[in-house]
Amino acid sequence: MTTLSHLECSQCKRQHSPAERHNLCECGGPLLARYDLEMARRNWNREWIRTGPDSMWRWAPVLPVSTPASITSLGEGMTPLLRAPRIGAAMGASQLWIKDESQNPTGTFKARGLSCAVSMARELGIARLAMPSAGNAGSALAAYAAASRLDARIFMPADTPLANYIECKAAGADVTLVDGLIHDCGRRVAELAGNDEAWFDMSTLNEPYRIEGTKTMAYEVAEQMNWRAPDAIIYPCGGGAGLIGMWKAFEELEQLEWIPGGRPKMIAVQAEGCAPIVRAFERGVAQADPWEDASTLASGLRVPEPLGDILVLRALRESGGTAIAVSDQDMLDAGLELARHEGILPSPEGAACIAALRRLLAAGVLAADERIVVFNTGTGLKYLEAYSTRLPRQHSGEQDKLGGLITPR
Repeated sequence: MTTLSHLECSQCKRQHSPAERHNLCECGGPLLARYDLEMARRNWNREWIRTGPDSMWRWAPVLPVSTPASITSLGEGMTPLLRAPRIGAAMGASQLWIKDESQNPTGTFKARGLSCAVSMARELGIARLAMPSAGNAGSALAAYAAASRLDARIFMPADTPLANYIECKAAGADVTLVDGLIHDCGRRVAELAGNDEAWFDMSTLNEPYRIEGTKTMAYEVAEQMNWRAPDAIIYPCGGGAGLIGMWKAFEELEQLEWIPGGRPKMIAVQAEGCAPIVRAFERGVAQADPWEDASTLASGLRVPEPLGDILVLRALRESGGTAIAVSDQDMLDAGLELARHEGILPSPEGAACIAALRRLLAAGVLAADERIVVFNTGTGLKYLEAYSTRLPRQHSGEQDKLGGLITPR
């Protein structure tokens, strides 16, 4: 099933056995799954993909699970790649697509990573999973842990969107609200796992398998674009797992000789109130300093100390891409504009990419005729309170209705 051969430290290149449970390498670097791609190339081909499952598990040879019975799937993946001609025309992009991850289980791309990571936990005999989450990753962990009959404990900032908190509780997870940001929650998870080895830390890039699920977004885009990579991918960057995973996938696709035209430019989008990757990219440094006083309504972008900073910055530079930050107001307005033009109400994180697109086109960073894929990483239905602040209120009944949405809980 899998062609997984070993785990490799992204920093010191030390190899580790995938038969054992791992968090970070001894040097502190995240571990990456490596495959025997020559074997995969000999025994697998693009035509066979069409006969695979209608989920991300159609890519099983380049996913880490070796025992099919370990797989926990809720039908994640194979989300639509939608042509977006109207908003493209409004912004000056003639070849624009939206990869709509809101149609995953639990409404975001996080379902991919957690399906893979929880499946590997089952394979390795890990029964208790802990995670810090700004919202959507926690929702996905809770769902997949419930489907696997595993225990989940999630630490969330106290101001996490209510929808995410309810999702986690409904699925039976043990949820702790923390006064602070996601890195404060991460410290709580580290303390828990350090004091009780039965609990396994599932933090972003603290284990090697979540990015293996997220990388399937790139495999799907390649298939959906008839095995030719787009010219540019615009992606919101908080912890960085999605962007890192996709860049890894495009490298694998090149080695499989499935995308002869080369890899796309990778463009990371952050919020102006929390932009450590953008600042590091602009300074030309290899590592991001922590962002002080992080603040943005896009909870998935409020990651002041991303563990994957080195890998994200490396991908941006290797691809000839860039990093850009947008304001909360601009991302919400762009989300409503996408909804009016194309019928897609994106998460604020996805909306940030639409706001960034306009600026990238205006500045000439992207050309009007380039093939551009913008990722909407989640559904805007989890962020109604935020969107309600940008809607016009035309009569008293509507005023009362929208006002009720933003009443503090």
